[in-house]
Amino acid sequence: MIIDIHTHPPRHRDIPAGVEVEFNNMWRPDRAVRVTTCWDDYLREQQPAVKSVVFGIAMNPDGERRVGDPDWSEGNINDAVAEFVGAHPERLIGFGTVHPDDPHCLDELERCVTDLGMRGLKLGPNYQNFDPLDRPALELYAAAQRLGLPLMLHQGTSPMREAPIRFAHPLVIDEIAIKFPELRMIMAHLGHPWQVETCVVIRKHPHVYADLSANFYRPFSFWEQMVKASEWNVLDKILFGTDWMVTTVQETIDHLLRVNDIVEGTPLPKVSLEQMRQIIDRDSLDLLGLGD
Repeated sequence: MIIDIHTHPPRHRDIPAGVEVEFNNMWRPDRAVRVTTCWDDYLREQQPAVKSVVFGIAMNPDGERRVGDPDWSEGNINDAVAEFVGAHPERLIGFGTVHPDDPHCLDELERCVTDLGMRGLKLGPNYQNFDPLDRPALELYAAAQRLGLPLMLHQGTSPMREAPIRFAHPLVIDEIAIKFPELRMIMAHLGHPWQVETCVVIRKHPHVYADLSANFYRPFSFWEQMVKASEWNVLDKILFGTDWMVTTVQETIDHLLRVNDIVEGTPLPKVSLEQMRQIIDRDSLDLLGLGD
């Protein structure tokens, strides 16, 4: 059973007539990514996954848009995600998002769970520009642990100039996991480019995992990451994710199974393709406490 643990919502239910198609040139080094997307685009490009987790990132608490905020952040992203998930409940799982510096964030988190049926929490400390070890964030993690919500965090670098990279360093998660040992966490993107730090954190903490989204299109780095994960014996802690709309499920699967192509014909170590298949088929929902 293929589960995409890391996707973002499409911008439109249906793309209105006359809307100009936009592309983002920052997310991938090999091609531009179409960002003008609709529900049908999402569902088509998520095949052959049978379940997908979808989430946004909350606006900063003063309500003002910042450079890089997606168009749909003009409204309540939790309501938009809940509408999409509610239309496909057998297929989609929604994670809510809040900003720790919003004085009403705990109320919004409760609303996400009780009213909107959200099953987890998504934060991006660098994008949201909050210190992940400050008191408001710690109170939010405590609430997530109490509610049994897995926490997905953006980890690693970003091309956004206003997003402080230090807030997304993997070693921050080590300190959070020490304080909240029962909180299930997913470190997105293998913490790139700090994959070794990610490996040692997920190795240390039983309830901390990483997803491999947004990595394969840097083929040498991706092979190196998987070798390091093999040597640290943490391939079983890595979850399948795409970072849709940046890539599709099938494209990701195809590249995972070609991880060794970059070193073919050399004496360099090879990554076990059997273990890569296990990542593709891993029941992430069960590991995160979201299984039926």
